[in-house]
Amino acid sequence: MHSIAFRPIRPSVQDEIGPRRPGAIYQNADGRFEVLALITDPADAAVLLRRDSARWAVIVRDTLRPDGQPFAVGTVWTTSDYLIRPARDTAAYAPAA
Repeated sequence: MHSIAFRPIRPSVQDEIGPRRPGAIYQNADGRFEVLALITDPADAAVLLRRDSARWAVIVRDTLRPDGQPFAVGTVWTTSDYLIRPARDTAAYAPAA
């Protein structure tokens, strides 16, 4: 099993991820999504997305579906995405033991 790791994010990757951090909710033509986790370890992202070239992944849940199950996405943030609720302040949370 792969761990969910947080690594420093390079500026180009930051642009691709956009404001998607745990706790954020965003919407686009595909649905409205709550961000559950951000994976910035390329090896873990590659496994989750089944794509060797993955540098990051976001685990989301579609809040418009009552039976919405978490799944991983690796699509870049575009002008068709918009933030509904910003991420919670991650500095206020301690890492899990």
